[in-house]
Amino acid sequence: MEKGDNSYKALICDVCPHHCRVGEGQTGRCGARKNVSGELVCDNYGKVTSLMLDPIEKKPLKRFHPGSRILSIGSYGCNLSCPFCQNHEISMPEPGREPGYGVALPEEIKEFALKYVSEGNIGVAFTYNEPLIGYEFVRDTAKLVHEAGLKNVVVTNGCVEPRILEEILPYIDAMNIDLKGFTEGYYKMVGGDLETVKGFIEKAVLGCHVELTTLIVPGENDSEEDMGREARWIASLSGDIPLHITRFFPRYKMKDKMPTEPESIYRLKEIAERHLKYVYTGNI
Repeated sequence: MEKGDNSYKALICDVCPHHCRVGEGQTGRCGARKNVSGELVCDNYGKVTSLMLDPIEKKPLKRFHPGSRILSIGSYGCNLSCPFCQNHEISMPEPGREPGYGVALPEEIKEFALKYVSEGNIGVAFTYNEPLIGYEFVRDTAKLVHEAGLKNVVVTNGCVEPRILEEILPYIDAMNIDLKGFTEGYYKMVGGDLETVKGFIEKAVLGCHVELTTLIVPGENDSEEDMGREARWIASLSGDIPLHITRFFPRYKMKDKMPTEPESIYRLKEIAERHLKYVYTGNI
């Protein structure tokens, strides 16, 4: 190795299945985990791009404190690369260009959450981008929120290593987990790993309330066979796990695709209902 070559300082990130090799001063593909002086750090810790008091149903969670509101916060970065991402400005910012953000540390987020209890707020939701690439911030904030007597929600793609779930699960009350599709080919297209997500879901349902979401993209993950297999697998964990089947609209790199036909959503809902008690449709 030539003198001045910093590649000897590269580290392997163990947060998600990509196991990025991150050189000194670089970030992994998620854009949030950075090699700083030979240590991989959560570079988006406390960097908040979005802060809003949302209806809990918007997460979406239908069977967790319905009618309540929750303080929703997001940062930047994601370890997947869905070509239809509706939040791509913050989840996949251009390399070297962080989106605008404000800094709010865990104690401040807790105080924000308490401030809005009088307006129906039940706690904090970590959402908008992929929160678990910055799991340290989720863990630290969620612990304080719990100590304040409030709830924690995580909206995630579930494509992280088991130890990350173990770190946060003691402080999480509910999750909505994206089950993008039910084939490895589809997960390869979005930059993830189906078996990792399945393992994440299996463990999460043992520790908190879980609802799942599958966005149906025409010609990609809309087959009846795949939905049947997906619903049967979910039911093998519990027939009471809610599944949200949602409609695709042209976004990001898929602006040339047509929106999902409502009839397709209803047809897949009927198939899922053969195995699951609670199946919801969204964006119809």
